[in-house]
Amino acid sequence: MGYFRELPNIEYQSFLSSAISSQDYLTVKNLFRRNKLRDDLGNAFTLFEKYEIVEGARPDTVAEEFYGQADLDWVVLMTAGILNVRDEWPLSNYDLYRYIEKKYGLENLNSNHHFETIEVKDSNNRIILPEGKVVDKNFKLVYSDNNIYYTNDATSSFDTNVDRVIISDPVRGVTNWEYETIKNEEKSSIFLLDRRFLQQFLNDMREIMTYGLSSEYVNESTVRTENTKVKTL
Repeated sequence: MGYFRELPNIEYQSFLSSAISSQDYLTVKNLFRRNKLRDDLGNAFTLFEKYEIVEGARPDTVAEEFYGQADLDWVVLMTAGILNVRDEWPLSNYDLYRYIEKKYGLENLNSNHHFETIEVKDSNNRIILPEGKVVDKNFKLVYSDNNIYYTNDATSSFDTNVDRVIISDPVRGVTNWEYETIKNEEKSSIFLLDRRFLQQFLNDMREIMTYGLSSEYVNESTVRTENTKVKTL
């Protein structure tokens, strides 16, 4: 990942047995020097393009296709707001099947994960029950032009006057397979930084990563920690 090349360095006193002097230091990447996109930029739609991740694509292949450089995979992840690739990147169909099978067991793939409402409209074509609301499997709906009633009690008896309509089962079961598949598909739609702003983004990133003058300053890309092996009088 090219991201690590963008990180500045930090020098620690050497703890290796091969060190020959108390002045020996190890140079490592400063993983604590991090940045992220400003929160308010998420609403600036002109800066981003919607992108659909295809089956089997990886951050590096998306970066190659979108920006022309596979090592800009970190730009893909950062601008898409992805911190944990393992959990937030969509799985391939094969990996998704293996994941669901391991999580629920082969015999439970088609068992209900939860129940959701179906869309119900009244006689005036108005939606009185939207679809997709998670409810109990015994959820009931009774409505007229003036009143709407909901209940989870399967034994309830309703007034069956002609001005009322009883929907005894306005729900559908969502299987474990369907639930996990939908979750995985939702991960496929991301927003990437528009190519026109890529170079400015990289320039700003590199400027933020430079060090300012301090007691630890070595140069713009390196600082040095205190050496506890050296004592001053």
